Amino acid sequence: MATNGRLIAGSHNRNEFILINAEELSRHNEGKELSGQICQICGDGIEKTVDGEPFVACNECAFPVCRTCYEYERREGTQACPQCRTRYKRHKGSPRVEGDEEEDDVDDLENEFGFTNHGDQRGSHHLVESMLNGHLHVGHEDSREVLGTQGSSISDIPLLTYRGEDVGVSPDSHALIVPPFMGGGKRVHPMPFPDSSLSSVQPRPLDPKKDLAVYGYGSVAWKDRVDEWKKRQNKLQMVKHQGENGGNPDGDGPGDPDLPTNDEGRQPLSRKVPIPSSKISPYRLIIVLRLVVLGFFFHYRLLHPVENAYGLWLTSVICEIWFALSWILDQFPKWYPIERETYLDRLSLRYERDGKPSELADIDIFVSTVDPMKEPPLITANTVLSILAVDYPVEKVACYVSDDGAAMLTFEALSETSEFARKWVPFCKKFNIEPRAPEWYFAQKIDYLKDKIHPDFIRERRAMKREYEEFKVRINGLVAQAQKVPEEGWTMQDGTPWPGNNVRDHPGMIQVFLGPDGVLDVEGCELPRLVYVSREKRPGFDHHKKAGAMNALVRVSAVLSNAPYLLNVDCDHYINNSKALREAMCFMMDPTSGHKVCYVQFPQRFDGIDRHDRYANRNIVFFDINMKGLDGIQGPIYVGTGCVFRRRALYGYNAPVREKPPGKTCNCWPKWCCLCCGARRKNRKAKTKEKKNKKLKTREASSQIHALDDSGDGLEASSGVKNSLLPQTKLEKRFGQSPVFVASTLRENGGTIHAADSASLLKEAIHVISCGYEDKTEWGKEVGWIYGSVTEDILTGFKMHCHGWRSVYCMPKRPAFKGSAPINLSDRLHQVLRWALGSVEILLSKHCPIWYGYGGGLKWLERFSYINSVVYPLTAVPLVAYCTLPAICLLSGKFIVPEISNYASIIFIALFVCIIATGVLEMQWGKVGIDDWWRNEQFWVIGGVSAHLFALFQGLLKVLAGVDTSFTVTSKSGDDGEFSELYVFKWTSLLIAPLTLLIINIIGVVSGIANAINNGYDSWGPLFGKFFFAFWVIVHLYPFLKGLMGKQNRTPTIIIVWSILLASIFSLVWVRVNPFVSKSTGPVLELCGLDCDYS
Repeated sequence: MATNGRLIAGSHNRNEFILINAEELSRHNEGKELSGQICQICGDGIEKTVDGEPFVACNECAFPVCRTCYEYERREGTQACPQCRTRYKRHKGSPRVEGDEEEDDVDDLENEFGFTNHGDQRGSHHLVESMLNGHLHVGHEDSREVLGTQGSSISDIPLLTYRGEDVGVSPDSHALIVPPFMGGGKRVHPMPFPDSSLSSVQPRPLDPKKDLAVYGYGSVAWKDRVDEWKKRQNKLQMVKHQGENGGNPDGDGPGDPDLPTNDEGRQPLSRKVPIPSSKISPYRLIIVLRLVVLGFFFHYRLLHPVENAYGLWLTSVICEIWFALSWILDQFPKWYPIERETYLDRLSLRYERDGKPSELADIDIFVSTVDPMKEPPLITANTVLSILAVDYPVEKVACYVSDDGAAMLTFEALSETSEFARKWVPFCKKFNIEPRAPEWYFAQKIDYLKDKIHPDFIRERRAMKREYEEFKVRINGLVAQAQKVPEEGWTMQDGTPWPGNNVRDHPGMIQVFLGPDGVLDVEGCELPRLVYVSREKRPGFDHHKKAGAMNALVRVSAVLSNAPYLLNVDCDHYINNSKALREAMCFMMDPTSGHKVCYVQFPQRFDGIDRHDRYANRNIVFFDINMKGLDGIQGPIYVGTGCVFRRRALYGYNAPVREKPPGKTCNCWPKWCCLCCGARRKNRKAKTKEKKNKKLKTREASSQIHALDDSGDGLEASSGVKNSLLPQTKLEKRFGQSPVFVASTLRENGGTIHAADSASLLKEAIHVISCGYEDKTEWGKEVGWIYGSVTEDILTGFKMHCHGWRSVYCMPKRPAFKGSAPINLSDRLHQVLRWALGSVEILLSKHCPIWYGYGGGLKWLERFSYINSVVYPLTAVPLVAYCTLPAICLLSGKFIVPEISNYASIIFIALFVCIIATGVLEMQWGKVGIDDWWRNEQFWVIGGVSAHLFALFQGLLKVLAGVDTSFTVTSKSGDDGEFSELYVFKWTSLLIAPLTLLIINIIGVVSGIANAINNGYDSWGPLFGKFFFAFWVIVHLYPFLKGLMGKQNRTPTIIIVWSILLASIFSLVWVRVNPFVSKSTGPVLELCGLDCDYS
């Protein structure tokens, strides 16, 4: 994709397509290009042609290859350039090989058919090595050795004959195993025999009048050896094409002598690891026991109301019933927890064979960012650098950065990142370092004496660290410069106004920074593709926030690279494990089960969180317990980042259906025995057939029409004008009016249209990111990320599961991704508010899992999980009420339960034991610490009485009254010191509700103690239950109270004033109304103290 360092901007609707000269902003040109004097395969010098020019093997990319390697590749190899994979054309002086095109303008008959001059003796050692090894291995460092000298011998080489020895040829020259003119020098691979030398073989010319078989060419023995080798290789490769059959179609079993007995390449790429029965069986037993105890508990609660505090009793019972339903929705999806293991060595053996191009699938990686002031460019740069340095074939990785804020700061920072990547990527791959985000790599403390690290590594690491510090200075300089925006807007260095000066009204922009046709790294190797994308925005269009940006990246990537798999990460989530993509491919490319996997979700792990994790930012319980449970059903839900998708699943297609084998017929009973129920069975079969036909019609309506031409140029059906127009109309209505993009959707295995030139592809890329492209299409409804909620991740994963797909949860030992989390209390609550608001929007939409998706492929326990993920904000109302009850009980002297009998005591104790046992067993099989579990319980209460409550009201206002809420981007932590953000307090209305609950419960405890002191010793007994209830609330709100106190800042005055005011008003109203105390209807009679009978 050659753009010559220019930014592409344009608008399809306005018919604009502009090339902006932004070379000054892009990376510097390479200091030194490959001169073409050294062959990149064998290391020998490159000859000059008759005209005195250096020999150029490939006219497309000019990859440096000597004449000898070129001749060998055409004769024995792939006949293609190792870099661009373009087929070699015949040069003058080269013999013709099969597949060469006819050449009318070249007169080279003396060399065309291989009858060369006897004196042409250049580099025949390549032929020897190909005959001994069977094929050429290119690019392995460990195989590049210098072999032999002029004074060595090869008497140990076996000779091949052609049905006997030829009398005209000496016995030492029967086969052309060692061709003439062997000399010393560098070779690509070592010879397969030790201590060989070549000087004893005297050169002998070929006689064109003799049969070439005499010299060994085309001999039967040699041909049999080559055919046998090819047969073994084909058998090894057939494993990945067997699919679900599980066996060899030729009938070869494990004992086939042609196959290795311990061939790792034939084994599955992953496996399920069930939880040991010693851990899961007691867990399930406790769940059943807890259900039974809940039945007895509610039986007692409903049959024993509190007469003098009926309102308190009824409120508590309603809250407890809702808590029980929420627990059931949360608990049963964890019934089948599993773990998984991957085998990366088997993946390499199957798809990365020596001497052949890698068969691993291409992957497009999406990075989304909006505001560079809230999402620092240095964090985004580290994420991009970790992607470019990932351990995956370079030509199969493409990184797309979506700048939804059209910020020139992001563009310039990405330009600097692309330049620094030329040094950082080879350093990472040379020393195999982890992680490959420089900010976090250099933050590690390395003991250089522990493992006797090589001095070269220490020297280069120090030099690279200096380079990175300079890179940080440049990025921070750009950030400082961007703080003050000029009145006329930003201007590029060539004087061109920045197209994104108006954030809400600007054209689409695309810049290809790195790629196959771009600059190389400092070691002369290719770099992955890096593309900057900013979609077009115009007033009057709904751009759908992050979901719309992701869909724009789906279309752009389909036009430019069209990888069959996609990975999306947030700008602050870097790749912590360089083999993360290979981990995902172990599931996606597994020939037995990978075809039904729509996405592979990785857990989120975070840096920069305090040791105690005060606000449960790590979400350990969710990622290590809930997600493992879902993986045993139909797969985990999509959490918005760190997820590898199958592109076809994002296009809204149904999962492939496995055809069931035909049912067995009963031949053991006589015919008359089946006559009585024959009609009934027939009717039942007819109804079943009708249902199947309906399902098939539904699937056909949403599936692709495979009769279309796979090239996508014509988009024609197999026959008929009417039939050819109908599929194209359906596709355009579904995917939009871009013929290039529609053609890309037909390529199930990915790949772009090679016939199209760069200009036309870039024009189509600008077209597919135009603001009106999605109008009257199914984007956001059935295709891509689904619109309708600020939490587009839940909707997108839910739709895929409804189409019958399954997902996979991958937890490698080294975390695949790491990111930053808002450790500040206010930012954390705003993040939870956004998640809860999205759940409320889904709950009130047509995509609610309570009533959507029946008749598809969604399993019931998976549906329970999705229902729980959208109804949990409703828990805020009963939770606030339940947290208020302790204060009311202490102030009024009443309680929610009557006097507890022995039967009630047993029930309550059993329920508490079951709750504790469930948590302990979950921590055991989920490998979660008690601290993480307890922090999760605490923040469930804090978030429930604050963010979830506000989200419920905002969602109702948005859906019922049309009052929209603004989307706030969570600020990412900068470099202001460790945990500095933890103690910074920011005003937000979300803090009022939990602080009010905290104050009234403290007031209730003080009031209860005062009443007990005044009323004597007998009043302390009933008070303990109320104290336990109040302390339960206070202990759960303790992290919130600690956050209010802070370390560096005091609590804002307005929060204290509002909380005290509300608590005082509540207390005064309570004293005045006192609703839960029974009122007497008659006059109150009291003794006056006088004796009326005294006369």
